[in-house]
Formats: sequence, structure tokens, C-alpha cells
Amino acid sequence: MNRKQLTLLIVLAIVVGGAGWYVYSKKQSSYERGSDASAESNKLLKGVPTAAINDVAQITIKQGTNEVNLARNADGWSVKERAGYPANFETISEVLKKLWDLKITRKVEVGPSRLPALKLTKNDATFLDLKDDKGKSVIALTLGLPATKETANDPMGGGSFPSGRYVMRGEDVKTVALVGDPLSNIEPKTEDWLNKTWFKIEKIKAISVTSKEATNTWKLTRETETGEWKLAEAKADEAVDSGKTSGLNWLLSSPSFNDLILNPTPEKTGLTNSTTATLDTFDGFTYTIKLGKPEGENYALQMTVAGNFPNVRAPGKDDKKEDKEKLDKEFADKHKQLEEKLKTEKQFEKWTYLVSSFTVDSLVKPRKDFLAEKKEEPKPDTAKPEEAKKEVPPKL
Repeated sequence: MNRKQLTLLIVLAIVVGGAGWYVYSKKQSSYERGSDASAESNKLLKGVPTAAINDVAQITIKQGTNEVNLARNADGWSVKERAGYPANFETISEVLKKLWDLKITRKVEVGPSRLPALKLTKNDATFLDLKDDKGKSVIALTLGLPATKETANDPMGGGSFPSGRYVMRGEDVKTVALVGDPLSNIEPKTEDWLNKTWFKIEKIKAISVTSKEATNTWKLTRETETGEWKLAEAKADEAVDSGKTSGLNWLLSSPSFNDLILNPTPEKTGLTNSTTATLDTFDGFTYTIKLGKPEGENYALQMTVAGNFPNVRAPGKDDKKEDKEKLDKEFADKHKQLEEKLKTEKQFEKWTYLVSSFTVDSLVKPRKDFLAEKKEEPKPDTAKPEEAKKEVPPKL
């Protein structure tokens, strides 16, 4: 083979290889476009623009006689059934994103006669309606029977777990499909949609509790944030058990509540004969907590908060001139944070809350529960001295 023939073969190989790569690339591109199209077609909300998620300003969830209405306004989301109390934005945002990304596992061909079996009827289904600020429906869904999947290799003997749910777009039986999420957090339970990020008490300095029962009235204080708690007006034979008071360091540092009490009459809450707790902090906050009679395992709770923060930093003895500007700025930033915290927490004063007994357990304890147990004095030997000295002869 001469050089001319070799060159011709090389050129031919390059042309054939390039043509093959071009065909492969076209097929691959076509496949990828087909995959994208398939993924889009498998979305539950096919045809609803992604931007429409921002139009949702009202959410209604119904199931039987239960109903929850959530509304968005200038201050954020609120719950209509709880007199406009703030709703949990994180929960709402999570649900909306989930709906827009929801994929269809398989389409289900059914007629009206099969809807009861899939719990897609008015009596059994959960109805979800998302509307814009003008009340126009953005998307409406009917949520039916949850689907389950058996647990494989379960050492406890097998079981199942929710794996999806039968859903219908509006009331159109032609759109019934099984989706890959049970949507278990979409329920008309009002308490589940409330924003339970509440007040937060930090760096407690003193706790004073007043109760109609004298044995439940007490006051504990400490001199530093890490100091030991001391009982006010302690008797000579009384000592505080540090193990029993250590939990007070974090009392109401991250409280929550179960629900709100609407129209809180004295008969309903028992707050006319309440236990009142005053908690002072090293930062200058004073919280007043009123607790009503237990309702089952719960208490009715009302709170108020006040703040007393110095406006000007008191110069320290060892302050250097060059550090003054830095220290003054740190003080001003801290003062601003305290004022913002006070403003935020005062918004919770107008409501009455239902809290678990666990949340306020330390505030309803009797005074004696913080005291160290008294050790019993050893009983004196009552035997007579002459009897104690008398030797007993050994037995043979």
C-alpha cells in the first residue's frame, strides 16, 4: 500500500467516525429531550405553570365537617379558624413545593362506581383548593385512599408503610392517579397549621411563683447565669437540692403549645384562681405567666412580657480609650436585638394558649420538691451502761 492509498484510508475513517458520532449525538439528544418531556408529563400538576405557586394566597382543606382556611396577607399567613393567629409558613411552603413537584406513579382508569373504594367521594375524601388573592382557584385536588407498601425483611414480623395516595384533579375521574407521596401532612387539623414558634425565656435570674395553696408558693434566685439556685426565706433546716433545681436553668427556653383557647371565659380557663409565675432574666426581661386549672393533662396559659434595658453603656473600670467605640457599638447592637425580641414577643400577649403539663411542670411544683431530703438522726442507744459492759459467756 502506497502513501496515497494510506492517506485516503485515514481520511475515510475520519469521515465515517465523524458521521457515526453525529448520529449518536442526535439520538442521545433526542433521548434526553424525550426523558425531560416524559418527566414533565408525569407531573401531577401538568399544565400548571411553576410561577403559579406564587399566586397562591388562600388554601382551603376540607374533610367531612372539618375545615381549615389559611390566608396570606401583608403580615404573612394566618389561620382563619383561630381568629387570624399566624400560620406556620414553613409547613405551607413545604406543602406547596411538594405539590408542584409531585410525580404520578401510575394513572388509574376508573368510573364513578370505583370512587368509593379509592375514598374519592365527598364523604371520604380530603379536598384541597388553592386560590389566588381574588378567590380564583389555581388548582383543586381531591385526596383519597393512601397506598401502602409491605416492609421487606422486617425482623419484627413484617408490616407496611404509606407509600403514596390516590389523587384526582378537581372532580374529574379521568385524572385519577396514584402519586408517590402519601401527603399525610395535608389534613384539616387546625392545630397542625399554627406557628408554634413562641416566646423564649433565656438567662433566668429569679423565679417567683404565687399559688392559692401556700405550699406551692416559692421563690428561687441565683446571682450569676451559672450560679446555684437559692430559696428565698429558707428556714434554718432547709437546703436546696441542686439536682432538683438544675432543670430551672432551661425553663421555658423553647416552649410550645398544643392549641389556642378561643373566647377564654373564666369558667373555661380557670384563670381567676390562677397560679402566677414571674420570671426575671439577666438581660432585663420580666415574664408573667398565668396558669389556669388543668384541662385533662393541659393547662390554660396567658403571658405578658416587659423589658428594662439601659440605653447607655456603663463604662468599665478597665476600659481603654481605643476600645470605647467598639464596646459602644456592641452595646448598641445588643440593645437593638433586645428591643426587637420584646416587640416580637409582646404580640403573643393577646392570646390564651393550651399547653401540656410537661411544659409548665416546674412552675406548679410544691416548694418541698426543690429541697434536699433531710437525713434522719441516728437513734441513741437506750441500753444501760452496766448491761452494755456485761459479758455474755460463750455457749458450749
